[in-house]
Amino acid sequence: MASADSVLSLLQSNPIAVSVADAWKSLTDRRSKLGLSNPGTIEALAKEVQRDVLLNNHMFTGIKADLTKPFNMSPLFQVSHQFAIGERLQPYTFAGLYGTNQIFAQGNVDNEGQLSARFNYRWTDGLVTKSSIQIAPGEMQSMAQLEHEYTGRDFSAALKMINPSVLDGGLTGIYIGSYLQSVTPSLSIGLEGVWQRAATSQPPEAGLSYSARYASNDWVATAQIQPQGTINTTFWRRLAENVQAGIDTTLSLVPNPAAAMMGGGLTKEGVTAFGAKYDFRMSTFRAQIDTRGKLGVLLEKRVAAPVMMTFAADVDHATQQAKIGLGVSIEAGGEEIEMNPDGSPVHTPPSNIPF
Repeated sequence: MASADSVLSLLQSNPIAVSVADAWKSLTDRRSKLGLSNPGTIEALAKEVQRDVLLNNHMFTGIKADLTKPFNMSPLFQVSHQFAIGERLQPYTFAGLYGTNQIFAQGNVDNEGQLSARFNYRWTDGLVTKSSIQIAPGEMQSMAQLEHEYTGRDFSAALKMINPSVLDGGLTGIYIGSYLQSVTPSLSIGLEGVWQRAATSQPPEAGLSYSARYASNDWVATAQIQPQGTINTTFWRRLAENVQAGIDTTLSLVPNPAAAMMGGGLTKEGVTAFGAKYDFRMSTFRAQIDTRGKLGVLLEKRVAAPVMMTFAADVDHATQQAKIGLGVSIEAGGEEIEMNPDGSPVHTPPSNIPF
């Protein structure tokens, strides 16, 4: 068997290998001179609007109370209890969380026996494996997801598998691959491909979406063309140090059999949501309105160092329905964990937890 030195010398003497290495080194040097930064992931393409400003991930209906007990901050270890009454809220949920710079583990179980767990592992600074499972009573209620995410200096690549299986005599599940590349310090473009098959008796389905993101100093614009003619665009802008605003527009082309008989075939459906976020010293206020006549507000206020109150409400003028949510979160830090006046711990958890 040839030694490593002999293999290296053979590669160095091969003109094709030398040419490829020189071309790769030249490309790497040129990319370094451009000063490109990592653009994030396609999954978080419009995070400023969809995750931070708008109410999609914050709204709830009913009454809930969260009691969190952190036992340690580095490594991070805490448990929490949630008591709730309301729409899509379980009466009781127990959760535990553990995190370091290399490992993130979280699990929760509710009063009906539904178990959800997540485990992320950081192999290197850029490579993270994420996994999650959900086990619930009843058939067809379980879910498993595995994802590998690589973060380069000026790009991000990810491969996600949802309920993958080869036990039925063929490949089934949902497989998603994405790649986002910075082409200038402000502009990044990407692709995302989806392949899915529910059962071996059904034909597979595949689709490809295109994404773009432009980030300036105080504003961000994104666009995504998804399969079957769905277009999503967002725009986020920081109006002041404590004020943010965002717009999210989605346009879908839906097949219409009745219109197809008259020479058409597609019906345009779209919705636009506008939201704003105000950050104060001890509270955060969000408001949102969309073109379907739905208005929502959410107020988070820290009334004491360990106590956070949340009020959520939305009114749907089209259906004449209104919903209200009220929540309280209490963090019992204990004597060993000192708290700042704003409720944050004096000793912060690791900053590089692979969430």
